[in-house]
Amino acid sequence: MAGTGLIEYIRQVRMEMKRVTWPSRKETIISTVSVFVMVIMASTFLYLADQIIALAVRFVMGFGL
Repeated sequence: MAGTGLIEYIRQVRMEMKRVTWPSRKETIISTVSVFVMVIMASTFLYLADQIIALAVRFVMGFGL
């Protein structure tokens, strides 16, 4: 099968871009805020888990609290 030419490729891309359903401004803002909240929650959890594990390792190794 022969490759399509550049002009045909651009025409197909333009047709596909017309079919795309873009999110509204409100949906974009809500999604962005949700991502930031989840990142903060995950980083807080990982920080606390790291501190607890470090405390347990120091205790087991005998370095005291």
